[in-house]
Amino acid sequence: MKKAVDIMTKDVVTVRKDTTVAELANLLATHNIGGTPVVDAQDHLLGVVTDSDLIYQTKKVHIPTFITILDSVIYLESPEKMEKEMLKMAGTTVGDIFTEDVQTVEEDTSLEEIATIMSEKNIHTLPVIRDTKLVGVIGKGDIIKTLIS
Repeated sequence: MKKAVDIMTKDVVTVRKDTTVAELANLLATHNIGGTPVVDAQDHLLGVVTDSDLIYQTKKVHIPTFITILDSVIYLESPEKMEKEMLKMAGTTVGDIFTEDVQTVEEDTSLEEIATIMSEKNIHTLPVIRDTKLVGVIGKGDIIKTLIS
């Protein structure tokens, strides 16, 4: 049975938090990838940034629904969520737009478990770690290549 170490890309394209959004867009297009891990100087995984994070920057602003009663404003949605969305939409670096809380797998994770995680959680870029250090990445294309070989 194949494991993460057998199918992962070992020569991983990574970015740092200070990488600009323009540099990120160019990197994703040049390498024809949909996302990349965000690492620190010691290659410890900080999160993942994807093409969806870039697309997010061009979406329409959603103003939270609210009602007013006797000059009081009652939000029906979280104003904090809107603030977080606005910061992400206005972001200029990877640090502004990346996702920190990411699903990861270890080198001995089975192909079936990887496919299940990616399918159920709608994940396109799955970092492979040893302790907290990035050692590889698995994309949906890696699974498809494995299935046809």
